[in-house]
Amino acid sequence: MSFRTYTLGELAEILDAEVRGDASLEISGLATLQNSNNTQLSFLANPAYEKYLSDTKAAAVIVNSKSLEKCLTNALVHENPYMAYATLSHLWDKNSLKDKSTFTVHPSAIIHPTAKLGSQVQIEAGVVIGEGVAIDSGSLIGANTVIGDDCVIGENTRLSANVSVYHGVSIGKNCIIHSGVVLGSDGFGFAPLNGEWLKISQLGGVVIEDSVEIGANTTIDRGALDNTVIEKGVILDNQIQVAHNVRIGQNTAIAACSAIAGSTVIGKNCIIGGASGIAGHLTIADGVHITAMTMVIKSLTEPGVYSSGTGVQTNAKWRKSIARLRQLDKMADRIKRLELAMKTKAAE
Repeated sequence: MSFRTYTLGELAEILDAEVRGDASLEISGLATLQNSNNTQLSFLANPAYEKYLSDTKAAAVIVNSKSLEKCLTNALVHENPYMAYATLSHLWDKNSLKDKSTFTVHPSAIIHPTAKLGSQVQIEAGVVIGEGVAIDSGSLIGANTVIGDDCVIGENTRLSANVSVYHGVSIGKNCIIHSGVVLGSDGFGFAPLNGEWLKISQLGGVVIEDSVEIGANTTIDRGALDNTVIEKGVILDNQIQVAHNVRIGQNTAIAACSAIAGSTVIGKNCIIGGASGIAGHLTIADGVHITAMTMVIKSLTEPGVYSSGTGVQTNAKWRKSIARLRQLDKMADRIKRLELAMKTKAAE
């Protein structure tokens, strides 16, 4: 797949950036400072990479005004180089939707006669679409994806290959669902009965609002009675478990391998680090940042940064730390006795 080139001036117009150097220079793509060539554009967003700026072979670099004097090649001056890079990345995305004039329904797809497809919908090989499904215009359903009965998919939403969407799931517009995602599987609902487990039927659904991205092999369970809800603008990394009746607020980001237990409500604009665990029936306030591998066992009612666990040590130091940790109760009791003895002595 080939892509068109853009002049540095054209890219500056897209970004509302300032050109320093040759505005007619043609750019063929994006690359890192270390690995770019003389037809590619790079960027400097992290000061740790400034050391590569003087030696880069990039045709041009996106820099802010503070770093401009250290850039020895052509430059696009923008006060947020990372955002500028993110914006331009879509120009050279090999996974972009096909030109709408080429959208087709593959003959191997199995589509229920009651399903409604909007205009310019791409249905790839091996897709199965159930009864009462509605897919809006401009959407793409990747190969071997299965969409259960009564699902709704908004316009310009992309489901990659091998996505499983159970019945009664609603997906908004402009969403990206990566391969292996499972939406609407049963929540983990069981009642104890005479030493065994009685399954509770999961009668709710899943609602994915607009502009949500869900990473590969993430699972979102359907609600027990009410819906599980992922609000507008949420981004979920790979291999995340979202249990039944969870609600994740707008523009929250959750990194890979995190797990959220049932009926927990996460606020807006939160950031949850990778491999974190959040217990069930909790409330997480707006603007909370949970660092990686944190275990949350109580509600967090105030915005801020929260952490648990300990940093890495050599094994020998870790064993000593654990040994001391096991002595904390005895040490606490001893301190209380010493404090009591000091207070008694002072009172005499």
